[in-house]
Amino acid sequence: MRAYKVLIPALVVLAGCSPSHDSQAQGLPEPARVAPSSAVAMKQSFAPVVKKAAPAVVNVSSRRTVRQRVDPFWEMFSGGPRARVQQSLGSGAIVRADGVIITNNHNIEGADEVMVQLADRREFPAKVLLADPRADLAVLKIDVGNEKLPTIAIDVREDLQVGDLVLAIGNPFGVGQTVTNGIVSATARSNLGITDFGFFIQTDAAINPGNSGGPLVDMDGDLIGVNTAILSRSGQSSGVGFAIPASMARQIVTAALGGETAVVRPWLGARGQAVTSDVAHSLGLDVPRGVLVADVWPGAAADRAGLRQGDIILTIGGEPVNDEGAVTYFFGNLRLGESAPLTVLRNGREQTLNVRAEKAPGRADGGKTIQGRNPLQGAFVAELTPALADAKGVDPFVGRGVVVLQVAPDGLAARVGLRPGDFIRAVNGKQVRNEADVAQATAQNARRWQITIERGGQTITSSFNL
Repeated sequence: MRAYKVLIPALVVLAGCSPSHDSQAQGLPEPARVAPSSAVAMKQSFAPVVKKAAPAVVNVSSRRTVRQRVDPFWEMFSGGPRARVQQSLGSGAIVRADGVIITNNHNIEGADEVMVQLADRREFPAKVLLADPRADLAVLKIDVGNEKLPTIAIDVREDLQVGDLVLAIGNPFGVGQTVTNGIVSATARSNLGITDFGFFIQTDAAINPGNSGGPLVDMDGDLIGVNTAILSRSGQSSGVGFAIPASMARQIVTAALGGETAVVRPWLGARGQAVTSDVAHSLGLDVPRGVLVADVWPGAAADRAGLRQGDIILTIGGEPVNDEGAVTYFFGNLRLGESAPLTVLRNGREQTLNVRAEKAPGRADGGKTIQGRNPLQGAFVAELTPALADAKGVDPFVGRGVVVLQVAPDGLAARVGLRPGDFIRAVNGKQVRNEADVAQATAQNARRWQITIERGGQTITSSFNL
């Protein structure tokens, strides 16, 4: 059977949002790691850790109504498409005593109603403060009046090691709050295709559907990750689970508590590729390491810092990077305006650049839907800027100009085969450079149309009679 990825509930927590308590998240000295030395030691219990963390773990359920088309003919007599209610069940964690909760975005995406059930089985309607589909995280708020709820602290030490003991707490399959244990199997897992900021903690603690949004906790009872996906052939836990690191969760919570409705992350403005054995050999490196810079966006943070094509990025802020996902993650977790050292290998010598965290240039909210009778009708197009590309999860280095971001399934653009990611280069022989050019070119009343697009680096010109 083919292995596949399953999104599941995961959760994260903000240390600064919870009451002070004895915890490694509060900066106390780290105890030495000691493996069990006897049968007696093996019988020791995780109960104190669970007692501390579990009261802050909640169930998150959502409902949304979708219209399901069956037969257009019979819909004429039945009042239109059938309404069907979809339900989602996941987990979450209370990160502030007044009812602020973090969970996975896929638990609540598109929901008409979101409900939260506390550990004591009380239920409250929840409001979505911030949803970030690209990171698959969301922050909720329930109204508990003046009551102070139990909270979970987010770990701030960021020194997780492979082999550390961890617990996963959540509501798998809706059976009720469940605790499983395991170890950290790997850190810095990337290129999994789960989120746009793929940089995950891997664990063998049993994680199943319904755990989404629930916390992965350490032996201090602090949240170190948000359980969000599994790799499985059956759809159930096979010992390969993934959690979003606490630092990403902290960023989302901080933005929500600051009143923001969207997360604006720094953008480095460099495209790179992992250094393989062949690349390392061609560059004279003893071992493959770092990320080879293939392109730098003019005027972006990387360009201002002096990064050049052909440089090999070794570390960002002291953290080693070995693929583009790591570069995106570590730079994206910096605060806007913050500076960090960027260690690069250039001409066989290491040197350190100072890079400032800046947002991607350009508009992030551009675009328009093409109307009228023309081959582009129903296509949502925009002039691709780094800011728009970053907001939509598109690679800005794929090309410049007017790009198709969405295609309505019932529009003429879909019928003629236009796809998201196509660049519109010309309409009826007139070059297209921006949205205004497209609007002007498609406003004409013509029966014969000629459209030139660029797709995957190839230029395609087609003619249509309408």
